[in-house]
Amino acid sequence: MNWFECKIMYEKVMENGMQKKTVEPYLVDALSFTEAEARIIEETRPIAGNGLVVADIKKMKIAELFFNPSGDRYYKVKVQFIALDEKSGAEKRTTVQMLAQASDIKDAIAVVEQGMKGTLADYVISSINETAIMDVFPFSSQEKTTTN
Repeated sequence: MNWFECKIMYEKVMENGMQKKTVEPYLVDALSFTEAEARIIEETRPIAGNGLVVADIKKMKIAELFFNPSGDRYYKVKVQFIALDEKSGAEKRTTVQMLAQASDIKDAIAVVEQGMKGTLADYVISSINETAIMDVFPFSSQEKTTTN
């Protein structure tokens, strides 16, 4: 999968009824930048209306994405896989980024650990950061599966 972080700019109606120009990031699965732009426009038009502008698109390297329907935020999780070099006996760590949908950091750890069940490789979670990502749009809605 190729994940693209797309930032859209639009006029958002605030709780007090005033309109405010806002920029929000979303994650979309696409084959190219062009497809990512088309998909983010299609997916966010109901939210942002016809005045939306795609402000930025950049590739995002994600090894795994764990969905949790009860989560309302997305956390970027750095995971280090630990392997022993058979020749030197030295420990080798390979770092990958994962994304977990969760309600808080504690929940994000649980979501990742649940998703990693059955993994034979040794790993350690080295960092977790809350992202500003508003929503994630996989290539097909069937891919948005739960980890619980």
